[in-house]
Amino acid sequence: MKEVFSATYALEELPSVVKQCWTASQNLPHVYLFRGQMGAGKTTFIKEWGKQAGVMQSVQSPTFSLVNEYQTKDGDIIYHFDLYRLKNVQEALDIGIEEYLDSGHLCFIEWPEQAEELWDFPHLEFNISTQEDGQRHLTVNWQA
Repeated sequence: MKEVFSATYALEELPSVVKQCWTASQNLPHVYLFRGQMGAGKTTFIKEWGKQAGVMQSVQSPTFSLVNEYQTKDGDIIYHFDLYRLKNVQEALDIGIEEYLDSGHLCFIEWPEQAEELWDFPHLEFNISTQEDGQRHLTVNWQA
């Protein structure tokens, strides 16, 4: 695992952090796993990324649908998963997650712990944690 990016930030600094992170992750794998406790800011980070990417729809956590599909103004597709409600990896396979992962499109996956055995290919791991002062700490690692 290789660190690609790291930052501690306040919420108002999120646009700048996302921009820096986007730049640092160019030409790396298209599957992004988001890890962090409930309320750490995973969905908020993805919303900002979508905004900067020109996503035309409202970016929301797909807690109940499991996957949302967004399209950017340039016609690119982004898939956003929330695996929190899954009981096992078979449920992820049942929704066709492998086809999404193999699509070549950007895939944001919240709660990847629910299907840990699927992540045996190159991907980026975004670890977000809350600090006592209310700031967030983000570390992005490339997993080959």
